[in-house]
Amino acid sequence: MSNNLDVALKSAMNIEGAFAVALVDYTSGMTLGTLGGGADFDITVAAAGNTDVVRAKLRTIEMLGLGEPIEDILITLDSQYHIIRPLHSRNGHGLFLYVALAKARANLALARHQLRAIEEGLEL
Repeated sequence: MSNNLDVALKSAMNIEGAFAVALVDYTSGMTLGTLGGGADFDITVAAAGNTDVVRAKLRTIEMLGLGEPIEDILITLDSQYHIIRPLHSRNGHGLFLYVALAKARANLALARHQLRAIEEGLEL
């Protein structure tokens, strides 16, 4: 894991409420790096599963001819937020940041803002 990627993942884990984070290649479903998770939440399985979400949304946007990039995708559960943020930098194409947050401890607006800032600072 590159130093810059390590810093980005640690920064994402510092988002209030974050308990798991990954950088994922949505073409293969493979993770480039993860932090957090555990026995009750397998971040690698979650990251791989969310590649289907990203691919489906990208196909839908293309079929609709919207011509806009995805800023982020939010999945809300009873006790968790899952934020998927596709990277838009040239060297981040095909990748997304994924963070799982405990809903009771998270500030969704602040988390989205912090994730955007992490993306802007990430160089692969």
